[in-house]
Amino acid sequence: MAAPTRTPRTPAETAILDRFAEVRDALPGGDAVKAERAEAFARFERQGLPHRRVEEWKYSDLRARLKSTAPLAARPSAEEARAALAAVTDVFTDVDRHRLVLVDGRLRPELSDVDGLSVEKAAVAGLTERLATGAPELLRVPEIAAGDIAVALNTAFVSEGVVVEVADGVRLSKPVEILHVATSGAPAARFARVVVNLGKDASATVVANAVGGGADGETNIVFDYRVGEGARLTVAARQAENAGTVHLASTFVRLAARAELKHLTVAAGADFARHQSFVSFGGKGAKAALYGATMIDGKRHIDQTLVVDHAVPQCDSAELFKTAIDDRATAVFQGLIMVRPDAQKTNGKMMSQALLLSDEAQMASKPELEIFADDVVCGHGATSGQIDESQLFYLMARGIPRREAERLLIEAFLDEAIDAVGDEAIAGALRRTVSAWLAKRAGQAS
Repeated sequence: MAAPTRTPRTPAETAILDRFAEVRDALPGGDAVKAERAEAFARFERQGLPHRRVEEWKYSDLRARLKSTAPLAARPSAEEARAALAAVTDVFTDVDRHRLVLVDGRLRPELSDVDGLSVEKAAVAGLTERLATGAPELLRVPEIAAGDIAVALNTAFVSEGVVVEVADGVRLSKPVEILHVATSGAPAARFARVVVNLGKDASATVVANAVGGGADGETNIVFDYRVGEGARLTVAARQAENAGTVHLASTFVRLAARAELKHLTVAAGADFARHQSFVSFGGKGAKAALYGATMIDGKRHIDQTLVVDHAVPQCDSAELFKTAIDDRATAVFQGLIMVRPDAQKTNGKMMSQALLLSDEAQMASKPELEIFADDVVCGHGATSGQIDESQLFYLMARGIPRREAERLLIEAFLDEAIDAVGDEAIAGALRRTVSAWLAKRAGQAS
């Protein structure tokens, strides 16, 4: 009987194996934390990097994309951290907010408003320090994300990040911006984890902003939102890392009874990006609304993947994702709503809409429902098409030049998702990201 064949490891996979052997003993955490890391890395050893034969990654072949992998980012000095922060444009300058700055994943208290959050009864700590004193629960992931290799690699390697804990009943008076700045220069791999824990009946708005980076850099960041009973969380996530970067962002949301979530992702950066969200309902009466606005051009690739797990009764979820694709770029939307047998009275709906701005633009849409309960209202849909010629004609007939008319229609298309965040100052800042992308598009066409 012939032995089963095994796919040879790629140079990137071999480098990852060697690197973990080199750094695992130096990573923060006691025996319980090390056990979490070892279990996660064993999963990578068995499966390797995800590729097109892995169903969840069939449209985003990470193994083919990562021909090699960069060394782990060195800890930047105070001067390097300040210079990296000064080099990025602050699109949220009009938003009155608390700011927490992570440079290459590491919390920089000297650049952050830790004291302001403390006054509002929100505790802030670096992930490194929390792991060093134990806290293996900070590395544990929801069941629906346990098999994902991007998540497993983050769990294995992560040592930097931030933990924010908002006490029961506390309602933060202004948003918390968690700014992840990736330094430029030599290629580097950056791992970070952001944990936000909202107590019972607490309320917070989080702006997750990822910027910077350089050629051949890699970012693997996890956002872990734990929303207590009756708590309300609004998240506006913006990804604008530099060209040449591979950006992997995984978001976990765990909703207790009567908790409410509103989450928006705006993606306009990196050469290869995957934004994946895993939403788990853990108590009756919870609600989740997820939105996305993606702008992509050149030969870039951006993937929006979503898994919503209705495990308990009487919960609502709604998703609307908008994508504008130009040049030879490719975009992906994968959305799965799971309704388990006990999740009666579930209400779930999902829609993906793509605007193809060139003949070579490509969109892959895969909305799915898995329903094992019989008293539910669920639906999904996906559309892809070009700009409506009748709308374009209407604007041009009123003296608006074609390129400007296209800009107005694209903005209106994406604004439906951006406006849903419900905060005009934050929405205005995100619209500037859209405007910058459209201005670049207009400049390339002129």
